[in-house]
Amino acid sequence: MRLLLVEDHVPLADELIAGLGRQGYAVDWLADGRDAVYQGASEPYDLIILDLGLPGKPGLEVLREWRAGGLATPVLILTARGSWAERIDGLKAGADDYLTKPFHPEELALRIQALLRRAHGLANQPQLEAAGLQLDEGRQCVTRNGQEIELTAAEFRLLRYFMLHPGQLLSKSHLAEHLYDGETERDSNVLEVHVNRLRGKLGREVIETRRGQGYRFSGVSG
Repeated sequence: MRLLLVEDHVPLADELIAGLGRQGYAVDWLADGRDAVYQGASEPYDLIILDLGLPGKPGLEVLREWRAGGLATPVLILTARGSWAERIDGLKAGADDYLTKPFHPEELALRIQALLRRAHGLANQPQLEAAGLQLDEGRQCVTRNGQEIELTAAEFRLLRYFMLHPGQLLSKSHLAEHLYDGETERDSNVLEVHVNRLRGKLGREVIETRRGQGYRFSGVSG
């Protein structure tokens, strides 16, 4: 999953980028509201984490411009402003959730997971489940019939994305855009390797290849 972090406090941004990277997210970082208006609307992010006190353009204005332009990407506001009035302003502007600084990293992780599930119509699931698989996002592994299957970091990222989009046909370019940040080389051959390794662990039927089109997480386990 590819996230955009808009935060001008560099030490916090560094900490969040490192933590979110360990959780299997690809993170692009911006520190200026003017840059965020353009990039948030033009790149295919799965979720945006937005600070309110930004240079260039305040976070609330950025959010209002995104929503006015039709951007539906989930937005989680991070701010030191904890008053109820500002929470309401953020939600009215189109925020999906609100987290006040300081916060515990685990709470941020759980809120992100919940927002992503909700965005894909899976809000009632406490964890991702599909094709008889249960994904443990905290431990980055998957279980089936009570048996734990170990995953590499790359396999976990790919499987999580498939499980959030069951039955959907996903091209290689689409997967690369959502699994890697803007600085990472997007090699379709590497993607094929990870798909084949997942098939080796989960069964070939779980991920279907449509020649010339991409992959589909079939929802059928072997």
